[in-house]
Amino acid sequence: MTDNQENTAAEDASPSGSPTSPPRPPSDRLPCHKSSVCSRSYFVVVMVFFHVYIINVIALLFYVHYSSGQEDASRSSDAPSGGQHQRSEPRRPPPSKPDFIRDVSLTRVEGIRVGHVQQVALVPGKVHEMRTLSLKPLLFEIPGFLSEDECRVVMQLAQLKGLMESQLMVQEGQEELAKELDLSPEEIFNLLDINQDGQLQLHEVLTHSRVRDGIWLTPENLREIYDGLKADKDGDGLLSLQEFRLLSSDAFQRFLLQRGVKRSQLVRNSRHTWLYQGKGAHQVLQKIKERVTRLTRLPSALVDLSEPLQVVRYEEGGHYHAHHDSGPVYPETACTHTRLAANTSTPFETSCRYITVLFYLNSVDGGGETAFPVADNRTYDEVSLIQNDVDLMDTRRNCDKSNLRVKPTKGMAVFWYNYLSDGRGWVGEQDEYALHGGCVVTSGTKWVANKWINVDPDYQRQARYQQLVSHLPDDENDDDLTLNADIQNPSIHQDL
Repeated sequence: MTDNQENTAAEDASPSGSPTSPPRPPSDRLPCHKSSVCSRSYFVVVMVFFHVYIINVIALLFYVHYSSGQEDASRSSDAPSGGQHQRSEPRRPPPSKPDFIRDVSLTRVEGIRVGHVQQVALVPGKVHEMRTLSLKPLLFEIPGFLSEDECRVVMQLAQLKGLMESQLMVQEGQEELAKELDLSPEEIFNLLDINQDGQLQLHEVLTHSRVRDGIWLTPENLREIYDGLKADKDGDGLLSLQEFRLLSSDAFQRFLLQRGVKRSQLVRNSRHTWLYQGKGAHQVLQKIKERVTRLTRLPSALVDLSEPLQVVRYEEGGHYHAHHDSGPVYPETACTHTRLAANTSTPFETSCRYITVLFYLNSVDGGGETAFPVADNRTYDEVSLIQNDVDLMDTRRNCDKSNLRVKPTKGMAVFWYNYLSDGRGWVGEQDEYALHGGCVVTSGTKWVANKWINVDPDYQRQARYQQLVSHLPDDENDDDLTLNADIQNPSIHQDL
């Protein structure tokens, strides 16, 4: 007890009618002896606090005892009637919709530090070296992951099946989603206005148009469109809300259709195909899948039920501008691969590719590097990707400005995580630093293959999907995630 508290207690405990002491400075202490009123008041205050503490402890014990009794009584009620007390907590779902217990963790390979080399056993009798290329995203390279013969077989199988255009030219009919959402021009304007300054800068419009139309516009292209549509009245390169209202939602697209679009203006310029890796597939494709399972240290069920192997060919001039393989998952979105088990209708779907494993099937004569523009940046800011007409996402112009570039080398594999961990052994938020693209091929041809491992950040949805696809009966153990690897449904995969 402080000096002031002792003085106050002494004054409160003095009997009524006692002569009042003359005022004194706060720094003066009232002399108190063991037999004085000060010591008695101190004793009284201590005893009061002690009794209050004892009463609180007794009350807490009664509360715990009463609560336990009520819980036991409610548990013993098999069929509560209207006159009985019903538990307020929700009941477990019926067996048809099991609540899966999360006892499966997604093992993540440790990066340690940039340049760290660790040895991994992927095939019998051989040890591969795996080197950390970056920590944001968590990115590794494994030289010699595929043999020359395996690279040759994969390319021959892709050619035998036939490759298709990775991206079609401009398509009409982009207004359906806006109509379904019933967005007004003001609402669309506010969505595009990232910094909320009441004006649309060039980079804000560029980001939007690339997502919707698949056309890679430069700031110069956009200014040409503004001039053609007479959208920017004052010519300052900015669109106000009043100017934006004058444009239809597909005005850019109509203009591009009339003017024509070159292949170099597409977000990606390549050809690709999908190769099935399940039962009955070529043994090389099955071995690659098994090797990926050992590399990523994930349950085989997740790898078995992920997308087939995508093989891509870039001719001279081919490219793929910077992008994310996966999208952020919000409550309004559903993962494409688990939409069968989503039990919801939503216009928003995104690819949930937890890991990307990229294989180089040949060495490229010129260009064709895989660029990570913001790898290991201190911060990530989407707005800063386009500054002073320098677009870091433009892999035709600015690949040399990327923080990290990986040169294509036959047989080498690189893999990275597109999502962070949630801290509990499952998928967390999207790793925005996983932004990457394919630099333009300046000489020769570039062959690559992608193996994506799909995992839904919603554990319950992922588990329901796995049970649904594997046709497990409902009375099986809910948390059993060992699935029939032979069952696959290629139709659920999309080229995203």
